[in-house]
Amino acid sequence: MTLNSINNNDFDFVTYENTILDFYADWCQPCKMLTPILEELDGEYDDVDIFKVDTEAEQELAQVFGIQSIPSILFIPLKGKPIMSMGVLPKEQFQEIIEDLKSGKDFEAEGETE
Repeated sequence: MTLNSINNNDFDFVTYENTILDFYADWCQPCKMLTPILEELDGEYDDVDIFKVDTEAEQELAQVFGIQSIPSILFIPLKGKPIMSMGVLPKEQFQEIIEDLKSGKDFEAEGETE
């Protein structure tokens, strides 16, 4: 399964709830490690959208979100404030976060968050 990409022209923050945005670059080795995990999760969760944002091609969108290191993952919940996590997370932690994301419960991802 291949994840959908998103660009600055497609992005409307209001319409992206229950969404995970993966900010990556093709040259980034940790980003490459994360991709299969996100592809598996995308196949397991029909009610959560997962998109990739190429920071090289979408520099304006990356700048809007203050992306300074990759991979950076933005979790946009149904309710509450989005949070950003940097680095690779294990699949099990993504699953926990996704369940919280879907329930509207406040959540925090490990790693550096905003």
